[in-house]
Amino acid sequence: MIARLAVAIVVSLSLVGAGSARRLRAQAAGSAELDRAVIDGIRAGVYPGAVVVVGRHDTILLARGYGHFTWSARSQVPDPDSSLFDLASLTKVVATTPAVMKLQEAGKLELDRPVRDYLPDFAGTGKDAVTVRHLLSHTSGLRAWLDLSKETGDAFAARRRVMEEPLLRAPGSRVEYSDFNAMLLGWIVEAVSGLPLDRFAEDSVFVPLGMRDSRFRPARSLWRRTVPNGVWRGTPVAGSVHDQNAARLGGVAGHAGLFSTGMDLSRYARVLLSGGRNAACAQVFRPGTVALFTRRAVEYRALGWELRDTVTAGSAGVRLSPSAFGHTGFTGTSMWIDPDQDLFVIILTNRVYAPRVGRSMTRIRDIRGQVADAAVGLADRVPARRGRAATSC
Repeated sequence: MIARLAVAIVVSLSLVGAGSARRLRAQAAGSAELDRAVIDGIRAGVYPGAVVVVGRHDTILLARGYGHFTWSARSQVPDPDSSLFDLASLTKVVATTPAVMKLQEAGKLELDRPVRDYLPDFAGTGKDAVTVRHLLSHTSGLRAWLDLSKETGDAFAARRRVMEEPLLRAPGSRVEYSDFNAMLLGWIVEAVSGLPLDRFAEDSVFVPLGMRDSRFRPARSLWRRTVPNGVWRGTPVAGSVHDQNAARLGGVAGHAGLFSTGMDLSRYARVLLSGGRNAACAQVFRPGTVALFTRRAVEYRALGWELRDTVTAGSAGVRLSPSAFGHTGFTGTSMWIDPDQDLFVIILTNRVYAPRVGRSMTRIRDIRGQVADAAVGLADRVPARRGRAATSC
């Protein structure tokens, strides 16, 4: 694997001018620490394959695949541009949160209105006080999780169970990360837009951002390039959502179910670092909306997003700035965006595919932090573009 990367770099250097060659040498030197962290995770048995994409608002610094789809060396090597990963909870910030942003911008949804204004069946003691903002900041007072696949028999019953879930505490009194919050946000998007969440996200977010490979419930024709997220009777499983609550809800839910590629996620990250403009300079989100949703709301939470914990070394490492926002996913995915350093780092793995090591969740948290820190080191070695070439808009 390392040999193939080295050959690619040498060939690239032979085809470019002196300035570009210096840039490529800096990228090669800066990526060594990052490569080592990802490959060590494969060798340790944390995941069989991974994709990493690092960049700025105007450029990609690194886009690379590692390992294989499965533990078999005969399986495919993940590709940043074409391999589809089950994003798990990244769905919350790649589909649901931007869908809320679009409706809020259009004046169709208000963050401080009660959830019951949009979902009348969200009933129970104290629930009149729960607002859309509470859902986004995970301060609704709802419990963290419940296994709907065991508690309910179909999507209708699962939705009713969430709607009837009692509050554990007063809204706004405490942060408790909860999948229920994102499920409710997804249903609010559907109620306000009149469209299913997957259709609204595609029309209003993915298409304008050029995210051509982002989708819920990938068609069977795409399973060949979908990275497996499980094993059934010895056969790799690809194309079905790993999260069983999302599966109970039909594969489309506000908290999980989205599949995407590393390069599609990079397009999203670059828009957020560009004040809401896409590659064609169209204003997909207003700059003020991006700022509103990505700044601190309470503790280490923004609206939808997590903020870097500056006290402990977590999945964001220690070198991203305090303004960095991001999210992780149970399947082994993560995405961090640092507006102060004009930097993003995306890590996609299939950690849930037959890990060969215990405590893989802890191990991948450490790897995410190492990769994030290495991405900062890589960016430090490659000067930002200057002048007219620095921006296309």
